[in-house]
Amino acid sequence: MDSESLAAARVLEALSRASEILAGLRHPFVRSEFFSYFLPDAGARIGTTFTLPDGREVRFEVSITASSSVFLVEGAITAENDVLLELPRKSMPSVRDGLAVFNDYVGEVAAPAVRLIDQLLDEIV
Repeated sequence: MDSESLAAARVLEALSRASEILAGLRHPFVRSEFFSYFLPDAGARIGTTFTLPDGREVRFEVSITASSSVFLVEGAITAENDVLLELPRKSMPSVRDGLAVFNDYVGEVAAPAVRLIDQLLDEIV
């Protein structure tokens, strides 16, 4: 397998793993829906949206995009217009570095999910 094919396989593996983690985010009292879509040029955004009983949507998402010379990685948790967590946008020169940051961002976005949803539910009651 040549280096470009190997890089593509690593990207697919990372997206699959991230999809599994983010699609697995659940809360017993809040409806959730997984999403994934491609971004222009060469990228993908994946995540889960929770809909609170008051109608607000809380999004847990990460993205990776390849530009001409770098990989751009982002991650965030938002509740409507409120940013609950915004990870810095990082530009990485190699696919290996970009995927390492992407994997870290998936963990950082997923880790506080239940706690944040519980806090938002407490605010409603």
